[in-house]
Amino acid sequence: MTLKNKSKMFSMRMSELDYQAIRHKAEQAKMTLTDFITTAALDKPVVVIDGLDKVSAELKGIGRNLNQLTTLCNMGKIQCLDLSEIKKDFGAVFDSLYDLMDRR
Repeated sequence: MTLKNKSKMFSMRMSELDYQAIRHKAEQAKMTLTDFITTAALDKPVVVIDGLDKVSAELKGIGRNLNQLTTLCNMGKIQCLDLSEIKKDFGAVFDSLYDLMDRR
């Protein structure tokens, strides 16, 4: 993300209904009203993927497990790592991501 110097002020009028609809869309996109309107006006895509927080939590859990296994291996407490379960979990996470992307 690049920080831009926002030195220009722009004011506009719209109906209350339009304002509420735009504000709602900005909230759904987890963007400020200014960022949402600027992005939309410059024909940049505004992508909202619901459920990504669940996928992120799953990836963090898998990463923790992998770090624990790596630590045990480096300490010499385990001789052989079987990563088939981790591979399966990562495959499930990627399948979830592709499902989310297909719904767009």
